[in-house]
Amino acid sequence: MLIEAPENTLTERQKKRLDTIRKVAAQQRKHAEDPRKSISDRIVNLRQPHIRPIVRGKAGAPVEFGQKLNFSVVDGFTFIDNQSFDNFNEGITLIDSARKYRKRHGCWPEAILADSIYRNKENRKFCKEHGIRLSGPRLGRPKADEIEADKAQAWRDSCDRNIVESRNGIAKRRYGLNRILAYLDCTAKSEAAYIVFAMNAALCLRILLRLFFRQRFHLILCPVYTKFENIELFS
Repeated sequence: MLIEAPENTLTERQKKRLDTIRKVAAQQRKHAEDPRKSISDRIVNLRQPHIRPIVRGKAGAPVEFGQKLNFSVVDGFTFIDNQSFDNFNEGITLIDSARKYRKRHGCWPEAILADSIYRNKENRKFCKEHGIRLSGPRLGRPKADEIEADKAQAWRDSCDRNIVESRNGIAKRRYGLNRILAYLDCTAKSEAAYIVFAMNAALCLRILLRLFFRQRFHLILCPVYTKFENIELFS
């Protein structure tokens, strides 16, 4: 039918849709021939072929659809270090996040508070070479005098990481990160970036309000973020 049709019968949008349909047909044919074999870059939506199913293993939603974000939080301010509609291993993103921190602030972070998935051999080696303290237990058998110090440091790190763990929930519940309805992949990524920008703007307003009350009423309030020392990671 396409051969017999006049030239330029289909619009550019229809040509892209037809190309997507052909890919879906090829993937379904491959799945029918061997159901046990996984299909890379599987298309699950004709209107949004960039959407990928991401297996999370949660009880309520074992498979999620949408982009995956890798956040870094520096003294309360949130940064997007990685955005992708394809699933990726967070553990390999630590070095890239640390380099982005150095590019932003001109120095390496003093400490990185991260989950256990980030504490692989390569990341530990990188942090040791650049004088960065990576949270978590040290490799090898600890000395007797180091056990209590390590426990105290681990407890402080877990307390500091509370603000990091809350960022994902706050972005979803208060700022609508889980309700991005953009059609294109580029607009969906932009919308996520705007949400993070709004979170940081709200933090700046709270800091300015705290400074105003401190100067106006001479109140002793919580310390204000004035320097960048730590970088905390989660995805």
